[in-house]
Amino acid sequence: MDAALLPPRFQNWFASRGWAPRPHQLQLIDHLENGHSTLLIAPTGAGKTLAGFLPSLVELEQRGKARPGAAGGGIHTLYISPLKALAVDIARNLEAPVTEMDLPVRLETRTGDTPSHKRQRQKVNPPDILLTTPEQIALLLSDPASTRLFASLKTVILDELHALVTSKRGDLLALGLARLRRLAPGLRTIGLSATVARPDDLRAYLVEQPDPDGRALSHIVEVTGGAQPDISILESEERVPWSGHSSRYAIPDVYRQIKHHNVSLLFVNTRSQAEMVFQELWRINDDTLPIALHHGSLDVGQRRKVEAAMAAGSLRAVVATSSLDMGIDWGDIDLVINIGAPKGASRLAQRIGRANHRMDEPSKAVLVPSNRFEVLECQAALAASRRGDQDTPPLRKGALDVLAQHVLGLACADPLDLNAVYEEIRSSETYRTLDWETFERIVDFVATGGYALKSYEQYAKLRKGKDGLWRIAHPKIAQQYRLNVGTIVEAPMLKVRLVRAKADGRRTPVGRGGRVLGEIEEYFIEQMAPGDTFLFGGEVVRFEGLRENEAYVSRTQSDNPMIPSYMGGKFPLSTYLAEGVRSMLATPSSWTALPDQVRDWLEIQRDKSVLPARDGLLVETFPRADKHYMVCYPFEGRLAHQTLGMLLTKRLERLGARPMGFVANDYALSVWGLGDLSELFSSGRISLDALFEQDILGDDLDAWLAESSLMKRTFRNCAIIAGLIERRHPGQEKTGRQVTVSSDLIYDVLRAHEPDHILLKATWKDAAEGLLDISRLGELLARIRGRITHSGLPHVSPLAVPILLEIGKEPVYGEAMDSILAAAAEDLVLEAMK
Repeated sequence: MDAALLPPRFQNWFASRGWAPRPHQLQLIDHLENGHSTLLIAPTGAGKTLAGFLPSLVELEQRGKARPGAAGGGIHTLYISPLKALAVDIARNLEAPVTEMDLPVRLETRTGDTPSHKRQRQKVNPPDILLTTPEQIALLLSDPASTRLFASLKTVILDELHALVTSKRGDLLALGLARLRRLAPGLRTIGLSATVARPDDLRAYLVEQPDPDGRALSHIVEVTGGAQPDISILESEERVPWSGHSSRYAIPDVYRQIKHHNVSLLFVNTRSQAEMVFQELWRINDDTLPIALHHGSLDVGQRRKVEAAMAAGSLRAVVATSSLDMGIDWGDIDLVINIGAPKGASRLAQRIGRANHRMDEPSKAVLVPSNRFEVLECQAALAASRRGDQDTPPLRKGALDVLAQHVLGLACADPLDLNAVYEEIRSSETYRTLDWETFERIVDFVATGGYALKSYEQYAKLRKGKDGLWRIAHPKIAQQYRLNVGTIVEAPMLKVRLVRAKADGRRTPVGRGGRVLGEIEEYFIEQMAPGDTFLFGGEVVRFEGLRENEAYVSRTQSDNPMIPSYMGGKFPLSTYLAEGVRSMLATPSSWTALPDQVRDWLEIQRDKSVLPARDGLLVETFPRADKHYMVCYPFEGRLAHQTLGMLLTKRLERLGARPMGFVANDYALSVWGLGDLSELFSSGRISLDALFEQDILGDDLDAWLAESSLMKRTFRNCAIIAGLIERRHPGQEKTGRQVTVSSDLIYDVLRAHEPDHILLKATWKDAAEGLLDISRLGELLARIRGRITHSGLPHVSPLAVPILLEIGKEPVYGEAMDSILAAAAEDLVLEAMK
């Protein structure tokens, strides 16, 4: 590809840095000049981001500077990222070439953290390049000024596209892209992505879909090569725990890794783990190394300080969640440490890519398993990484609650012609098979709330005019929409506000003067009494009291603070890694890479019981104390196991086995009760094949769901996204309890009076795909049919020790819980070795 595609000042800029433009960067310029939307797939450090912006920078350079005093035009290029931090980081990095080449380009960011006065000014005088998020696009498209704002839009750059498209945020963005194509005919899109399993899904997402029966695809540029990552599993002299996720045993080893590297990025899977790991590192940080904390519940000001300090090279380590696992370009990071198993090969590749952000240098990473099963999972992830395997999920059909939100947003901007809107929506990949009847039901829901709710004025949001166009029923509806836009429904949150002690030792709220440290989930605070201590933002705080939507805390000291447990952030074990773990267990010759203590564990299991087969299911039964236990090992992830546990418990109860409860983790499932399960199975009174028959997903599932609070929680989330229930009103915000009460009442009304309501349909789809993992469970039941092995034992087996340790474990844990688990493990291990 000829470098002449670049204007002279660009060629000179590359030369001044000792660089040459890479072929894929020039290819992208060529594709865009010819009007072709393009997907760029490239490894970390290949210059993906610069490649994405080069076509726009070249066009803007050729356009020249605007005349002084000339009215601002519209936006030329939109850059859309899944993370606010990524948009801010990219803007900072892009300023360098823009400034150094003296380009006539103004670029700005727009996220939820952008001050409102700046967001208002951007609508009047927009920048040439706007770096933003899917939610902000939805907000801008709901504004009557959107036609003017986007009329001259030429390019949309979608960064980390593989991470965007598989969620409801991806659905919202797909609908937004469809509207942008109507406002700006000829719009070109650029998708930037890491290697994915199904690139055609992303190619289809980028372009207009003219035919629901066909599939249009964008152009594609793939970059191969890049240094193979250097990944290892932490070797520790300490005993690997049987259960739990704290990784405390490895903290001294992790600290030594930090000391021996310049800059380390530590990833954990949950915000709870982030708080704990950060606290434990500082407990032994005798060298006072600058170690920081970053997760989504911290105050935005604190997060930005950490990002700036990292960019400036003034930190030695950051403990982070997925809030930093995409795209952030810090080339000085020479080590990524993943605390806990990565849960997916693609997620591991994403995180490893944060180290040595250069294509020709290997990224270095260390995996730190939290327990023995995670050792196996880390080995499976390591093998998958060496093979270059990917386990990105397939593109999903668009969610109906998101569609309802989008329809209302469009009506806030302009009157709706339903035929035109329907065709526009079907031009997006995720909604191209949407039928007219479903679309009409969505519009009716937005307009009236549905048959059962149409007599309530607050649900009447659209009205049809004499001209046949649909408009919002009242201007305040637009205001309410903009306060509640988005698809991320976190558990109800409370602000954490600092208070100070008076001279007499009493602590009192300081009102507006108290600094907000961040947000914490409401359910966690509800479990606390004044005086209880917990970790937040890397420091120990004492809970002083609750007022409206704020939890008041003061700084204190404690040897054993609790750690907030957040409902979100729990990744499911990917199907691909699950297969890898099953394969490893069934192949003893592959155990040579395992630590001695883990290899011994598996060998004793082989002697005392049976090892799980790769394509079958091992079911162990044994008595313990005054109960009887069944443990099975599907290795299909916590979500699928929890659903299976609920269904098995109901079926066993009907069969007279008197079950009392169940517990599930990513690897195994245990049900216990009063009936002698070993005798019931061996005598044939209960058939294992019948117990695990696929019809368990029929009537048993429906019966359980009818009684389950899970459906109400799922409905609450769908109702919030669809706009039926508003979390925020002008000047006020509902508490989580208020929202839950409202949604529960509506759910009961709809089930009783309109059981085919479109939102109940959306709720079932969400529950089946997400919280219940029905499709994966169905595949499991089909796979194990006729391949179930029963092992009746006199006592617990070595492989069953971890799942039994999960029984009764609280979600909020401190160091004391590790001690309790260690003592319980010792008792169980002694029993298993008999």
